[in-house]
Amino acid sequence: MSDDKLVLDLLDKATVRKRARMVAIGGIMVALAFGAIVGLIGGRWPGVIAGAIVSVPVILLAMSEARRTVWLAGTTVYVRAFGTRKVDLAVADGLDLLVTDLRGARTVGLFVRGGKKAINIALSMYAGTGGRELGVYQLRRLADALAARGDTPGLVFSELLVAQLRAEARGMAAAERPLYRLGSLAPAGRMAQKLHPDAVSKFVTSLD
Repeated sequence: MSDDKLVLDLLDKATVRKRARMVAIGGIMVALAFGAIVGLIGGRWPGVIAGAIVSVPVILLAMSEARRTVWLAGTTVYVRAFGTRKVDLAVADGLDLLVTDLRGARTVGLFVRGGKKAINIALSMYAGTGGRELGVYQLRRLADALAARGDTPGLVFSELLVAQLRAEARGMAAAERPLYRLGSLAPAGRMAQKLHPDAVSKFVTSLD
């Protein structure tokens, strides 16, 4: 497998920065409102401090999201925001399918853990019957890296990504593709949840 750096970002930088700005603006508005309430009760400086306590973490989160980029080199996945973390898929301690549901968009990701580090690789994002998915080459490289593990979890996730590639090659609609169908199994109303490994394995086994 080539060690060339392969970017795994699901969304383009312009979209990511726009989403980060919206998060920051929303956080600032909440902080101003909270600070004003505290200020009315406790005075000016308590209000300013309360507003800062609320706004600073949200702004840092938005900045981190705007800077975040994920890439694959060999079998190792890297993510960079303020710092850089990495997990080698070949020896990762855990593989899970993570489904996040936020503002009407459901994201299906591969959550990998290793060496006390964790990285979520967004594979697809759906809203309604459409959405975005990682490209063919990215999915193929991830599938190869997972298959190289030689264990059951690696083979299950590798086969899932291969099935996704087959569905795209056949021109199947987004709602008929494995990642969409698997993401739909997660109950609504929870921002983030991992699908049980047995459910993922059973689903993959049922695919043509």
